[in-house]
Amino acid sequence: MKFRVKDMDIATGGVLVAILNKKDAHKLDLRSGDRVIVKKNSQEITCILDISESKKAVPEGRIGLFEEVLARLNVRHNNIVDIKLTGKPESIKHIRDKLFGKHLSYRELYHIIDDITHDRLTDVEKTYFVAAGFTNGFTNDEIVDLTRAMVETGAKLKFRGITLDKHSIGGVPGNRTTMIVIPIIAAAGFTIPKTSSRAITSPAGTADTMECLAKVELTEKKIKHVVQKTGACMVHGGSMNLAPADDKIIDVEHPLSIDAEGQLLASVMAKKYSVTAKHVLIDIPMGKSTKADTRSKAEHLKKMFELIGKKLGMNVKVILTDGSQPIGHGIGPLLEAEDVMAVLRNDPLAPADLRKKALMMAGILLEMTGKYRKGSGIKIAKEILQSGKALQKMNHIITAQGKQKMPSLGTFCYHVRSRYIGRVQEIDNEIIAKIARIAGAPEDKGAGLYIKKYKGDIIKRGDVLYTLYAESQFKWDLALEFLRKNKAYIIG
Repeated sequence: MKFRVKDMDIATGGVLVAILNKKDAHKLDLRSGDRVIVKKNSQEITCILDISESKKAVPEGRIGLFEEVLARLNVRHNNIVDIKLTGKPESIKHIRDKLFGKHLSYRELYHIIDDITHDRLTDVEKTYFVAAGFTNGFTNDEIVDLTRAMVETGAKLKFRGITLDKHSIGGVPGNRTTMIVIPIIAAAGFTIPKTSSRAITSPAGTADTMECLAKVELTEKKIKHVVQKTGACMVHGGSMNLAPADDKIIDVEHPLSIDAEGQLLASVMAKKYSVTAKHVLIDIPMGKSTKADTRSKAEHLKKMFELIGKKLGMNVKVILTDGSQPIGHGIGPLLEAEDVMAVLRNDPLAPADLRKKALMMAGILLEMTGKYRKGSGIKIAKEILQSGKALQKMNHIITAQGKQKMPSLGTFCYHVRSRYIGRVQEIDNEIIAKIARIAGAPEDKGAGLYIKKYKGDIIKRGDVLYTLYAESQFKWDLALEFLRKNKAYIIG
């Protein structure tokens, strides 16, 4: 059946949507959420149908198309297209099965992930898949199959030499170890391509922080060139097609504030598997506001990561670290970037905790290659850092990716002072992160917090605990209002 195109001038950000007037939909016995094939010449795509209740939005005889559909079909306003009916994807049956607790095969999981990757499922259908995994869990075999499906439905990158990678499951403000570990490992002669997500609930991710120094939105061709030239990269994974279903699943998880264990494991391992990493170090911080808020949870996750890694043929080592307080001084993209560069410059005022953790992780990665005996990795990592080779390598990576002008620190500043005398008993990571985000991080690169006092420090009345920075008066006011009602520090 032929319809004239109406350009809706709306983009969904992915999902392919077509709209029919309710009278046309009634004639064709179609309902919202049904699938239709929209065809123009030899091009055709499957769209999710929405129904227009008014003639004004989409009149009879017209089909409203969103920007993604117009672009893929290469059609314009008033062009004629054919539409035909088609059934819902087979993956919906598999999602329903998972809701009832069935264990899914690789083929069934592949169907789901392929349909998520190619935007054939509605947000509601994707949400049911996430909810099914959260409620019923995944078996070990399902997690491995889910990981493989995520990788197979996206691009894969292969690099020369021994390829390493690292990942932290998050929950700790600061903790920007990646940007120190990567140049150390690359300076040692190994390949370590790092693709990172942008921050979802934290004040900064590696990609957000690296963007203060260099471009992170690079093409696959450019990334290969950077890695070939420097042995490393630190880029935004979303700019590539590595395990693309992962980001679409995360988008669904975020508003629900859930993170199913199986999807967490598959998410991390798929990104590493996509870049053919042979040796992978996973950091699991333990603390109140982290994903591993007890040692038993951390030990369980450790066991699962190592098991999945083994099944995928990867050498995976997991370390459990202290996640009870922020790491480094800076919280927010620019402040974290300055911490990283201070460590790489061997600045005596650089945060000692960030330096210590990064060296420990770099040492473990070096030993995982089999090129260094146990206990010698950290010594080699220290030598590379102290010699200036790590800084030189970092500058090489920045230049190769495309140097950026450093943003400015927010001009709206407020010193949060202690009203008590005593010792810092506890720092609430969640509140610290929330204050920095309300102040504008990570979107405002110069927003965030500068931490002055840590657990165990002796405090006098009037001592500055941390300093707040914002780029706008509005966000500064909001952050001040929040921090006055929520205590980030417990002093006793």
